[in-house]
Amino acid sequence: MYILFALLTFTCWGVADLFYKKGNVTDSKYDHLKTGIMVGVVMGIHATIYMIVKGLTIDVVAMLKYLPISLLYISSMVIGYKGLKYLEVSLSSPIQNTSGVITSLLLVLVFKEELPIPAYIAFALIFIGILFLSITEYSSYKKERNELKKNMVKNKVIFFTILFPLAYCVLDGLGTFLDSVYLDKLEIIEEDMSLLCYEYTFFIYAFITALYLKFKKETITIKKEKDKIVAAILETAGEFFYVFAIGENSTISASIVGSYCILSFLLGGIVLKEKLSKKQYIGIALAIIGIIVLSILDV
Repeated sequence: MYILFALLTFTCWGVADLFYKKGNVTDSKYDHLKTGIMVGVVMGIHATIYMIVKGLTIDVVAMLKYLPISLLYISSMVIGYKGLKYLEVSLSSPIQNTSGVITSLLLVLVFKEELPIPAYIAFALIFIGILFLSITEYSSYKKERNELKKNMVKNKVIFFTILFPLAYCVLDGLGTFLDSVYLDKLEIIEEDMSLLCYEYTFFIYAFITALYLKFKKETITIKKEKDKIVAAILETAGEFFYVFAIGENSTISASIVGSYCILSFLLGGIVLKEKLSKKQYIGIALAIIGIIVLSILDV
């Protein structure tokens, strides 16, 4: 079942990236914070419904125990939202999502797992494919930089093009690694409780951020935040599938889930009309082959 959950997460988060981009505009100072608020509110609602349906109660001790992971994820996501204001989905997602394969390999090394050779080949294909997308896209930005030297705003965009995705990659990678340890390797916390802990922590973050925006006299108009709300719903759905995928087989799931940028990349080209080159399609193909190989392996 973990393959199904991983692929569902892949789909939800890949489509969510599209709506995140549509819902964030460069000239709005607080858009990334508003996106975080929408995600937190939706997650809070989902956590409450899930808790009632499943007959669960929130464990404050577990919530504190899981807090470092929650903060890593929330920090990475808010940084990711900020980054989307400055760069295309087709660049930000590939750089960010190299963390999935890195996490998988780290788990293999730390816990001395033995996987079949095809699994390592699949990891390599995914990593090379995603890295290839990043390098290809960054090269085009580097060429533009020479033409934009006199425009400080554009130079700032070039800087953030790499800074934000790399920061996301590090924070998200650490979060995924710790999640794998908590849910799968050492079974420190159960999937249901980790879901509640994370979603309620995100809800608390949303509440605090909303107070901050109110203090800044920044208003949130629901009618203008439709894309953010759709992204939040998809993000929450993906999180639901994610904890069960990681909980059952974190090593394989991390790479599949972490490759959702492939779908984001394709949607960025189709829906947002972001130009894709032949080299970029090669990168996509390599990563997809790797995902297929992992999906059919019984490990």
